[in-house]
Amino acid sequence: MKKFIMIAALALLVQYTQAQITIDRSKQPTPGPAPVLSIKDPVMYKLPNGITVLVVEDHRLPKVTANFVIDAGPITEGSKAGVQSLMGNMLSEGTKTLPKAAFDEAVDKIGATVNLTSTGGFTSALTRYFKNAFTLMGQALKEPAFTQESFDKLKTQELTGLKAQEKSAKAIAQRVDNALAYGKTHPNGEFETEETVQNLTLQDIKDFYSKYITPSRSYLTIIGDITPADAKLLATEVFDSWKGAMLTLPKLPEVANPAKTEIDVVDVPNAVQSEISVINLVSLRKSDPDYFPALLANYILGGGPESYLFMDLREKHGFTYGAYSSISANRFQSTFDASASVRTPKTDSAVAEFLGQIKRIRTEKVSDEELRTAKALYNGSFALGLEDPARTATFASTILIDNLPADFYKTYLQKVNAVTADDVMRVAQKYMDYDGARVVIVGNASKFVDGLKEAGYPVKMYDKFANPVVEGANAAATPDVKASDVIKNYIDAIGGAAELNKVTSIDATMTMAVQGMTMNLNEKKMVPNKDVETITMNNNIVMKSVFDGNTGYQQQMGNKKDLTAEEIAQKKVFTSLTQQLDYLNNPAFKLTVKGIQKVNGANAYQVDVTDPTGKTSTDYYDVQSKLLVKNESTTVSDGNSIMQTFELSDYRKVGNIMFPYKSTITQSAGGKDQTFLLNVTDVKLNTGVTADDFK
Repeated sequence: MKKFIMIAALALLVQYTQAQITIDRSKQPTPGPAPVLSIKDPVMYKLPNGITVLVVEDHRLPKVTANFVIDAGPITEGSKAGVQSLMGNMLSEGTKTLPKAAFDEAVDKIGATVNLTSTGGFTSALTRYFKNAFTLMGQALKEPAFTQESFDKLKTQELTGLKAQEKSAKAIAQRVDNALAYGKTHPNGEFETEETVQNLTLQDIKDFYSKYITPSRSYLTIIGDITPADAKLLATEVFDSWKGAMLTLPKLPEVANPAKTEIDVVDVPNAVQSEISVINLVSLRKSDPDYFPALLANYILGGGPESYLFMDLREKHGFTYGAYSSISANRFQSTFDASASVRTPKTDSAVAEFLGQIKRIRTEKVSDEELRTAKALYNGSFALGLEDPARTATFASTILIDNLPADFYKTYLQKVNAVTADDVMRVAQKYMDYDGARVVIVGNASKFVDGLKEAGYPVKMYDKFANPVVEGANAAATPDVKASDVIKNYIDAIGGAAELNKVTSIDATMTMAVQGMTMNLNEKKMVPNKDVETITMNNNIVMKSVFDGNTGYQQQMGNKKDLTAEEIAQKKVFTSLTQQLDYLNNPAFKLTVKGIQKVNGANAYQVDVTDPTGKTSTDYYDVQSKLLVKNESTTVSDGNSIMQTFELSDYRKVGNIMFPYKSTITQSAGGKDQTFLLNVTDVKLNTGVTADDFK
């Protein structure tokens, strides 16, 4: 009864209050003053070996987090590019006393997190297990195993990853953007290649470790359920005896932006989109008065779905799924970058819109609403970040490394809220270049370069490793050979047309490795154009594709879908089990020799193929062996464009015909790459295949 009386009284009170107060809901409430945040100052210690220890005591949760950072600055790797990354990965491969499996088990047993990188380490655990976790992190940093076995494994993985990204426009863009902005010899512009990774030895890893993994210029931040005294005692116990090389920050020369806006193009013929980046170098530090205005200016230009770039390039024009910008603050030169993945035919138009929106924020004062929204974003984001111990653990060391005021983070919201529209325009004019920007475009150049030139932009061509390409050089390098002769030589190399025409069926059995799993694949073909592929795992059918010469279907995980009219037409263009015979026998196929390219270090003729349906692909035939060593094509599945690359090797004789027994297949879609390794185990000709197989 009392509960109902209380509810009734509360209802009357609410009604009375509403009657007394008139609220104008058409107006946004005026925000109050930004608070000074309550962030505890760390207790600071300095170990004799140079490690600065910062401890923030917080007993709200029974958990402790430690973050160890080595402030070495940008490191030049030169001909050993990739050594820093590979060394960082090897720190997680066990210690001198604990092999990787035992180390991982020790971490899992206490439910902790222990991560090692090329610049330090991180660990987090419940209070009762923190000492164990912290000791494991320290052991991994001080006494890495660095075994030859681990090195060989990680090096192979790195090379496989580079090969998988070889034709990915997004991966190429990530590489060349900084290389062109900073220069290839600058530590922020250099990049790893198959050649530089192949150069690496285990001794290189050990040498890099000895030089850069050291207590010198190191910061250890411990935050959580621990007293400063206990934290100091633990840090001393684990790290005090550690010795290492002395570090000094490198001195890097300033790199100039282009005197006039230029467009740098990297041609990736099979790219399904253009990767566009508008870049200029900036000198901006967190300690600069411009820092907070620059954050807000960047958000208004390209920080989210309500930004200028997003609303213009996506919502208004439909050129892209999203366009964004970013600006970095650093003790060294960093970048302002506006970017998007754009539909290829709209590349030249998108460039004009990018530059137009950058010009807009430099010349038009932002509205009160735009500025208020940007401030709300940063206020909310920063407040939420305070709930993450891993983030707050970096505050103390960042203040020291970047030479920031002690109250930098405490007064963060006040500084954000103090920014004016005039501040935004001022920093946009200073850091977001319009007249001296570098526009980097990676994509199918033949589809957009002429449009860019017609619009009056100066265009420079580069290869996928940021080397200048002299206009017309490729045409001059085109070999004096007919495409039909390249195909005839291939046919002769694998057995000759007479022998190939004797083959009426093929039954091939293969294994396929992908993402650590092994599957079995069986492919059967019968003239003129029947084929069936079945992929199984643990004797269960994972995927099946069938074509009986007139119709067919695809089946995946129990779901069956009939082939489309377009897919059927595509399959019907081939009437031979060796498609190169169709190239020669069907005049509807168009073949063009485009040049000579390197494939796995050897010269290969690049032959562009257009089939009777208009679909294009590219074959690469080794100049010496005459064999097909690579094929590139683009397919569309469920509305998504997928670029496929097949690298063929290990040709063996079956009867009188040569077949490739190894294939590396790379699929690129939506900026993500996936690699399959295919190994043939058996090939049968003219046996084991019947018409019933294609039902």
